[in-house]
Amino acid sequence: MSWVLFFDGDCAFCSKSVRQVVRFDKHGRVAFAPLQGKLAAEKGFTNFAAEENGTMVLLRESDGTVFTRSDALIELARALGGGWRILTITRVIPKPLRDVVYGWIANNRYRFMGKSESCSLPDPVLLGRLRE
Repeated sequence: MSWVLFFDGDCAFCSKSVRQVVRFDKHGRVAFAPLQGKLAAEKGFTNFAAEENGTMVLLRESDGTVFTRSDALIELARALGGGWRILTITRVIPKPLRDVVYGWIANNRYRFMGKSESCSLPDPVLLGRLRE
């Protein structure tokens, strides 16, 4: 099974998070695409990059299921497998509560790490898994 993680390419916090996912994804199950890119536009995901209430989007390619906000993080933990699967237990927390916490982080992501003025060069592993 494979997934595509759509992320805010203008967000330093998001870009750093993607690098961490690459590091933890030992089986290479997750590909990446910026929400400002062509693939995101084709899928209708570009609006998820909004500075207010922005979110990552995780697409499970096998069945086309789309996950956003806290559901995307839980599915990402499932995709990573191994010890990360323990985080799927957070699904028992009511979605509105999970999404409030996710929303607070998403709304403050530029404050935490800033907005990228230029694209940092990805490492070769990430570059091989990046989709436009």
